[in-house]
Amino acid sequence: MSEFTNKIDFAVVFSVKNANPNGDPLNGNRPRETYDGFGEVSDVCLKRKIRNRMIDLKYPVFVQSDEKNVDGIKSLSERAGSAPELKAAGKDKEKYAAAACKKWMDVRTFGQVFAFKGNGSDGVSVGVRGPVSVQTAVSVVPIDISSMQITKSVNSEPSEKKSSDTMGMKHRVDFGMYVTYGSINHQLAEKTGFSDEDAEVIRKILVTLFENDASSARPEGSMEVCKVIWWRHNSFLGQYSSAKVHRSLQVRKKQGVDIPKCTDDFEIIVEEMDGLKAEIYDGI
Repeated sequence: MSEFTNKIDFAVVFSVKNANPNGDPLNGNRPRETYDGFGEVSDVCLKRKIRNRMIDLKYPVFVQSDEKNVDGIKSLSERAGSAPELKAAGKDKEKYAAAACKKWMDVRTFGQVFAFKGNGSDGVSVGVRGPVSVQTAVSVVPIDISSMQITKSVNSEPSEKKSSDTMGMKHRVDFGMYVTYGSINHQLAEKTGFSDEDAEVIRKILVTLFENDASSARPEGSMEVCKVIWWRHNSFLGQYSSAKVHRSLQVRKKQGVDIPKCTDDFEIIVEEMDGLKAEIYDGI
């Protein structure tokens, strides 16, 4: 694979309709929102979706979810301990980190903390900083959340008596347009071995971020990537700061729209920056 050459900034604009994009377990699993009522999708949630897409595309992933588990290993310590490449590295932290980055795509992308207890001196404590950073997505305008009471049958064993149904609540965002931003750092890419080919995989994943992601809370078609904006700088340090690049993207309600109900109620504008071209991709 070729070395990662120049800094990259990116943004993803996506819509949510009648779905719960990221429930808050500390608030009855209601969709996350700020105190001002703007919807949020955490960076942890977005990275989980990126990892899941890596697995869908057959790339090796260290942090696997239960539903996307492909190797039958249930814990991170077991997965690390079963890797002969990591065993061969022994106590050499640099070799251990290099082996982990080479083996698992998500490690060389996002980084990882390997901190596992062992017997005596067999413990592991190795930290890897990844080059790809992803911000929490925030909605363009405040969201409306609808809630409904539901009943769930929990009678999973044969019995003469029918168990009583369990009452619960289900919450959804009526409609929201969200934006997340990210960057790929050249210096950290050098350390983890993240390549130009890896960056292209990330771009393709962002375009298809919600494929194979349907659930009861997020029915098929309820979350859609509208645009991916990809800024590839002409140097490893970048021509502009990431903050300035990200500000060049404007997503706003169209004039005359009171309460937005669909993506057509918004306009997406990417301001030109001298010497830095924005590549714009439609979601799939």
